[in-house]
Parts: sequence; C-alpha cells; structure tokens
Amino acid sequence: MEYELPTKYEQFLVDNRANVNKYLNIVLWFFVATGPAIAAGVHAGVFKDIRYSTCVGISVVVILLSGIHLLMLKTIPKSTWTCLFALTALDVLIVYMACSHVSIYLTWFLVPLLSILFCDRSIYFYAMILNYILMVSATWAISPYEAALQSEYDSSVAFFADRIGGFTIESLIMFASGYIIGKLTTRYFKKLFSQYQVISEQEKSVTEKMKLLDSMAEIYDNVNLIDFVNNTEMSLRDVEQKKHGIDMSAQTHTLMAQQISNQVMPDQVDAFMTFTNIKTIRSRLSHKKLISADFIDVVSGWFRAQYITVDSTLDGIPNVVIYTKRNVDDEKRREENLIRISMTDEMTRLYNRRCYDEDLKEIAKNGLSEDFVIFSVDVNGLKKVNDTKGHAAGDELIKGAADCLALSVGNQGKVYRTGGDEFMAIVHTLNPEGLRGGISGKAGEWHGVYSDEISLSIGYAVHKDKPEASLEELERIADEDMYSEKAKYYKEKGIDRRR
Repeated sequence: MEYELPTKYEQFLVDNRANVNKYLNIVLWFFVATGPAIAAGVHAGVFKDIRYSTCVGISVVVILLSGIHLLMLKTIPKSTWTCLFALTALDVLIVYMACSHVSIYLTWFLVPLLSILFCDRSIYFYAMILNYILMVSATWAISPYEAALQSEYDSSVAFFADRIGGFTIESLIMFASGYIIGKLTTRYFKKLFSQYQVISEQEKSVTEKMKLLDSMAEIYDNVNLIDFVNNTEMSLRDVEQKKHGIDMSAQTHTLMAQQISNQVMPDQVDAFMTFTNIKTIRSRLSHKKLISADFIDVVSGWFRAQYITVDSTLDGIPNVVIYTKRNVDDEKRREENLIRISMTDEMTRLYNRRCYDEDLKEIAKNGLSEDFVIFSVDVNGLKKVNDTKGHAAGDELIKGAADCLALSVGNQGKVYRTGGDEFMAIVHTLNPEGLRGGISGKAGEWHGVYSDEISLSIGYAVHKDKPEASLEELERIADEDMYSEKAKYYKEKGIDRRR
C-alpha cells in the first residue's frame, strides 16, 4: 500500500541528513586512529608488508577528508552533496587501505549499509554502484600482489576472477537486502508520518473546539435564557439546565438577577435592579438586538450585563431573550488608563491642558467654593537656559518646576502643565500666600544636573476676594499677578527682557 508523502516526512528526511552526516563525520574522525593502530601492528610484526609511511598516509588522508566533510557539515549540513561526500570519503579510505595491502574485507559493505540510514533510494544506489566499481578496481590493482603470495592461483587474473566472483555475489545479496530494508523502512516512516499528520489534524480540530468552548465559558460568567412566551428562565451554564417558572404578575426579577444583585456595589443596586426589571425588558429591547449596562461586583470588579434578543414577534417585541453577565474589569481598567494618559502631560506627569479645561467646565457647572484659588506659574529664564545650555537643561527646569509645584500643593488641589513652561494649579486653601511661599521655598532648595537653581514667577486669584468674578476673570487675575512677579524678578536681576 502506497502513502502520499506528507510535508512533515519530507522535512524529516532533510533533518535526518544533517543528523546522519553528523555521526558519519564522527566515524571519519574515528578512522584517524587507523594509521597509528596499523603502525602498532607493523611494529609488533603483524603486518609485515606494510610500511610506516602507509600508516601516516592513511591518517593524513582521513584527516583531510574529515576536515572537508566537517566544513560541509557546518555550511550545508542538509545537502545531498554532503551525504555523498561522506560515503565517497569512506570508500576512498577503504581503497587506499586495500591498495596498501591492509585488507579488511568487511568494510567494503560498510558504506552501502550506512547509506541506508539516509532513507533515500538515490543515495543508496549511488553508494552501491560506487562501492562495486571501487571494489572491482581495487581488487584488480592488488591481484598481482595477492596471486604471488598464494600458490593456488596460476595468475593474477585467476585470483581476480575468484575474488571478484565472491564479491559480486555478496554485493548482489547486499544490494537486494539493503533495498528491501530501505523500502520497508521508508514505507514504515511514510505510514507513521501519515498517521501522525491525521492525528495532528484531529488534535488541532479538537483543540480549536476546546479553545472555542473555553473562550465562551470565559466570556460569560452567567448565561440565562428567558422565555416570555412560556414565562420561564433557564441557566445555560448549569449541567441540568432546569427551567424555572416566572410569575409575571408578582415577580420583577429573574432568580439569576436576584442572586447577582447581592454582589453589586450598594450605590449601584438601584440602577442594577432597574436595568434587570423583567417587566420593562421587552419594551426596552423592542426593535433592538441587545441592551447592556456596566456595574461593579464587590468581589470581582466591573461586569457587563446584557440582554440579547433571540426571537421576536413581527412587531419587534422580544419573545426569547438571553441574559449574560461578563467580567469587564480589565477592559474598564484599560479604558481608565487611556483616559488618564490622555489627561496627563508626558514629560512632567502632571495633568495637561485638556484636563485643566475639563476640570474648569466641571467647576463652573457645580459652582466655586469659598476656599477656591487658581494659581498661575511660569519658569523664569527658560529661554536663556535653552539657548546657552541646550534643551536638555530646559527640560530639566520644567521637570523641576513640576516637582516643586506637585510637592507643595499635595492633596490641596491639582497641578497642570498648560504650556511649555506654564503651569496652572486649582487649589482649595484659605492661605494662598502661604502656599506661594511654600512653592518658592521648594524652588529655592532645588538643584539640577545642568542648572544649580530654579526661579518661578507665581501668581494667584482668590474667589473669596472676587466673589463676582467668573473663572475666566480669576484666571486673568492670576496671570496678571504672575506677570507682575516676573517683572519684579527681571528688574531685580537687571535683565532687559526687550533685548
């Protein structure tokens, strides 16, 4: 039975070449020891017709071939050429040993045997054909020498014919056996990988289904099916999925809604009960796919309650509705974080101009308290620092001013960076002059890397002093006070700002 070659099997063959080549390279390096081993035999008188130069030659040839194969292993480990070179190198070594009268006949069949490991028919054919050609050539080359040593042969041709006849029979047996072994091995691996691919696809399908079910389970903490035709409710998350009757004349909430209400934040219970009132759900869902609202669970945080229309009348009035509850605490936190980022100045981490404007709108809507004070602050000499010391030094002054303001104002109010070196602060205090002194004191203690000091012009306007003034007028008064402080600073320093 033939099997379609899977992609994974093709990749296996490619990876297998690299692995087999790695071990063949180890075998080649192992043969370096052949020279010294034969030399030891020559010294002991075992090999009488072998010279020491032959032993050295064997080791040199093996080192050269092993080195070339190692280089190919590092550059093209998965190439067929690397495989063929390793097998050819082993054949060359055997020919060299045979011609040097180191006849170890079993090694002639080592190369075809090793080639089976590649699971590649073309490599096996190459190994068998090359091996047989070299076997015949080497046997012919050593025939005169071997015939002279053995009296039963009349000539070198007789020796060659006798020896090559045996080799040929052995080669045929080896070829047939190796081919069958390779074919069975290849077929087995193809079948194995084909089965593996089927199993992998099945596992993938099951895994995807499990992930889908898990994701559904994670999305909805509670799923309740409400049937307004039969006046029943049923939890789809329960194993039994038991239906419970709803008394529409006396009941305003489903059993699930009643259970969930026990975990809703106390200040949101009324809103939750209004949203989940089953007497008004049908009218609120009329001609709609869903309605939703967010509430806070005292244990798990924010959750989203939804009513989804499953079936409705021709007039768009829902007959069957699914109620779901899903935790959205992380989503709410991300939303709050994005809002916080949009309201924050990136450099100083103070609130930004957008937040300042939004807060003024809220204050104008709710009215000003008696202790309301608005501060306007500007960094003195920033342009000179930028021009002489660079913008890194200027940024350092801006950050320093932000730190001084934030530390001084603390929990009395909020500080905003509204421009390059311009800051505003909305504060609740009955001692604004003391706070101005505190900010100046903090600025006096500040030291930076690029600058040793920082100077701030600070102005403010108090609602108590100007009860009829609007927020815009108070802001203008604070700016005028700040510019007055700035003029004093430059006058004391003897700096003509017009230059």
